[in-house]
Amino acid sequence: MKSIAVFCGSSSGNDEFIIDQAKRLGKIFVERDIALVYGASKIGIMGTVAKAVVDGQGKTIGVIPEFLRTKEIVNTALTELIVTQNMHDRKVIMYDKSDGFIIIPGGFGTMDEFFEITTWGQLGLHTKPIGILNSNGYYDALIQQCIVMVEKGFLKQENLDAVVIDTTIEGLLEKMENYVPLPAPKWLNKERL
Repeated sequence: MKSIAVFCGSSSGNDEFIIDQAKRLGKIFVERDIALVYGASKIGIMGTVAKAVVDGQGKTIGVIPEFLRTKEIVNTALTELIVTQNMHDRKVIMYDKSDGFIIIPGGFGTMDEFFEITTWGQLGLHTKPIGILNSNGYYDALIQQCIVMVEKGFLKQENLDAVVIDTTIEGLLEKMENYVPLPAPKWLNKERL
């Protein structure tokens, strides 16, 4: 993987372990020559990851819709900044620029990005790995809810298994490198893709 989109919060939260892990993620991207694709902000966990990549002279691609340029305080030190018309275009460009996706702690926006990119995978629209970095148990409840969805028959186990999960950055990246995508759903044909 040469580029990974990181979906995360525009707030920093209050857990120092999560903040430290965000910094480490950025440093590891630099060490492994992985370009960071993210939401272009210089604040919050987003800004923490990006600062580590920028400080290490790694490649950063920020994608932000016009209406958020001032609200999220755009990072002007990026390798590339792409301004979109809306949130949907932002996600499409982040998808196009990435070989995989990592979800680290965030709020509703992060959940929106996670569920949309995961749904695209479930529908066979992409075969890129999606990883959850479960920092300090942050996503324990989300993972448990996904298990409930499987138990109640609303989610197939194979679709849950297609999301790789780890508590360590190194472990998550290894799982993503070894990811084997699901076969395309039988009910989809090439014209629909």
